[in-house]
Amino acid sequence: MEQKWGIRLIRLAAIFALIGTYLGTHMSGSGSYEYRPIHAHILLVGWLTMFAWGIFYRVFQVKSQKLVTIHGWTAILGVFGLTLGMWFYHINPFHLGDTFTLVFFIIGGTTLLISFALFIVVTFMVRK
Repeated sequence: MEQKWGIRLIRLAAIFALIGTYLGTHMSGSGSYEYRPIHAHILLVGWLTMFAWGIFYRVFQVKSQKLVTIHGWTAILGVFGLTLGMWFYHINPFHLGDTFTLVFFIIGGTTLLISFALFIVVTFMVRK
């Protein structure tokens, strides 16, 4: 199970790395830095954190397979939710309502926070 989640998270990290570097290139070329917080979070939680979690699961075995799955899904949903929510909230490209964008942003960030908390628990459940 850890091997499967490890490669999933690493593949998603690679996708986020491409998106994040594209945004950075776009901002540099256009001279507009409105995407700066989104770019930073995509690279930090999308690329770096997902990659680190993927490597962790490739190296260690965890006692609770169910916890690995729950952590994996909250990680994926949280990263997508936070970065999309941030985009909706700060840029609002589709002219969505303020309440919707704020709630989307909060739910995404909260899901990611839960994922980080679950990862702490996972690290204490490593098989020796």
